[in-house]
Amino acid sequence: MGKPKIAQKVPIVMDVEPGTYFWCACGESKKQPYCDGSHKGTDFTPVKETIESKKRVAWCGCKHSNKAPFCDGSHSKL
Repeated sequence: MGKPKIAQKVPIVMDVEPGTYFWCACGESKKQPYCDGSHKGTDFTPVKETIESKKRVAWCGCKHSNKAPFCDGSHSKL
């Protein structure tokens, strides 16, 4: 598998409502942090995440987190 494109070197912090989200793993989506289908034809697939209650989350923006789809600070080592 190739390396993902770094969408940004900081987390994408936002308030989210309960529901199902598909986090972009390839870094090519124009709708960061969410998948827009740009991974088609690659080895990447989006990560499905179900949020049970309204809360603030820090989605990984660098696409290198070991806790994907959430930020683990990996961007500070890039």
